[in-house]
Amino acid sequence: MKTAVIYARVSSREQEQEGYSIQAQLRLLREYASKKGYATPTEFVDIESAKNPGRKSFGEMVSSLRRSKNCRVVIVEKTDRLYRNLKDAVTLEELDLEIHLVKENEVISKDSKSHAKFVHGLRLLMAKNYSDNLKEEVKKGMTEKASQGIYPGRAPFGYRNNRALRNLEVHPENSEIVKLIFETYATGKYSLSDLGKFIKARTGKYINRSYLHTMLRNKFYVGSFQWGGNTYSGKHDTFISRNLFETVQDVFDGHNKPRYQKHDIAFRGLLTCAHDGCTITAELKKQKYVYYRCSGYRGKCELPRFREEEVSSKLGELLKNIHIPDAILERIQESLRSDQVRMRNVSAQQRQKLEQRLSDVRRRMDQAYTDKLDGRITEDFWERRSADWRAEEQQIQFAISGLQEQSESTNLLTIERILELANKAYFLYVTQKPAEQAQLLRKVILNCSIDGASLTPTYRKPFDVIFKRAKTEEWSGREDLNLRPPGPEPGALPG
Repeated sequence: MKTAVIYARVSSREQEQEGYSIQAQLRLLREYASKKGYATPTEFVDIESAKNPGRKSFGEMVSSLRRSKNCRVVIVEKTDRLYRNLKDAVTLEELDLEIHLVKENEVISKDSKSHAKFVHGLRLLMAKNYSDNLKEEVKKGMTEKASQGIYPGRAPFGYRNNRALRNLEVHPENSEIVKLIFETYATGKYSLSDLGKFIKARTGKYINRSYLHTMLRNKFYVGSFQWGGNTYSGKHDTFISRNLFETVQDVFDGHNKPRYQKHDIAFRGLLTCAHDGCTITAELKKQKYVYYRCSGYRGKCELPRFREEEVSSKLGELLKNIHIPDAILERIQESLRSDQVRMRNVSAQQRQKLEQRLSDVRRRMDQAYTDKLDGRITEDFWERRSADWRAEEQQIQFAISGLQEQSESTNLLTIERILELANKAYFLYVTQKPAEQAQLLRKVILNCSIDGASLTPTYRKPFDVIFKRAKTEEWSGREDLNLRPPGPEPGALPG
């Protein structure tokens, strides 16, 4: 009995996980080999694109054929399953093989007629053109997405890709690490290497020096990004202030050298001048006293100097404005926990229904594909119906991904910490040293404008909402505080 090898391929891991494409190919190829009297002791399967050379199993098959003098036959479903690039085609041609293209009802070898070789060459060029055109269309689509202000690539650290909405959203935990990185480096006391060690000790996250440099220079965090050599204004939410970002760039422009000081300037970067918008800088007098004043970048300013103790006291008063009474805090937390239980139940029910629908769609696809192989339905009918099924399958998968990416427990934990911080902020503040006070303030306040008599803060979200509620004493549950997004509405999922 003559010997042959079988080769099957799908383009992606998703297709492999669907479970029918590879198995259907192998079943078809085994039946063909049996009818033609070929023994097929070896089968090669690839789960990757054929647009470029370098597939793992394809390479193993080539090596096996080079070693074997008896096996000169390759059985494959059709041309584009075997290759979509000219280099792989030439590699197999040099091995002097018979290539059996089952679905194209063709056998290609050195003895094939010129017309058969010509048609096969056209199919190869069409397969290559399909890959090239797909690449162009993907690139065009990504450029169009960028022009609309939506970043088309993988989310930078601090963000995550929302597959359901096809956009980027702020990562609740990693964004806090990014804030810490920017705020720590802005002090001017850390080199990038020392910053990496500090972040590892504080958060457990290891970020190498190179990526820290990229992160701290990346304008994405203040609302713009580069794509294809062009700069675009992004629609994504930002959590790094422009003032903080520019302070970090100033540190870099100082040749990335840490400015070690004998005395910490605790509130550096938190204050701006109410008169001219300049940054409030600080200076050390007599190696003991710290004074804050307007930098005077736009000319002489009438803002007086402030002792650090005075600034500390004024900033501490701001934390009183976000205090949540104990009774209100307990009521809000109870409301959040009740909502979490309700949303978990709703999400579980929706997921169960979606998975059942997905299973039904895939079962129909499997059955129809079998019917096509057996000749019970036409190729045109299969192509038309399978396109509809795949669209429905993708829609359901997006909906399931949306449910999976909701982390209710993490959101609840974050919200409760925010509420507890608001409740205890002032008490914590008055018990700390200025450097620790500044770290606490940066969790609550983006920046603060100061004039000769008062401070005007810009609170971070959601402390801005808490401030408004505390000021008017209008307390209610989660809905008024708007600390996290509502759960998915049933109507928002595929019907």
